[in-house]
Amino acid sequence: MLKHCTLSEELNLGKQNYKRVFIGRLFGKMSLNSILKDDKHLKRNSPTLTEFKITENGDVPTERAKLISLLEEYANFSNHNFVHPFFGKMTAEQVGYFVYKHTDHHLRQFNS
Repeated sequence: MLKHCTLSEELNLGKQNYKRVFIGRLFGKMSLNSILKDDKHLKRNSPTLTEFKITENGDVPTERAKLISLLEEYANFSNHNFVHPFFGKMTAEQVGYFVYKHTDHHLRQFNS
């Protein structure tokens, strides 16, 4: 889960780029609007990009420190031309709200 989250944050902060997925071009905006429309938590077992599916065990302390560092970078977020591989172009506000919901979703897995 930590590696999955660090990969996601690297994408959102513009440190990694991934090719747009076809189905995202069709349904991405609609999905994003559905996720961001209210304060409900992300649903369990929501789909994820193939690149974010982690199959190996990682170094927990290292990944934890990396994730915290990446999350702290949002204080100076400047990726205003961000294009998510599934959701498409997102505003800084949309990125912030999505990052919050995504991180919250994974922290809830551990009752954090």
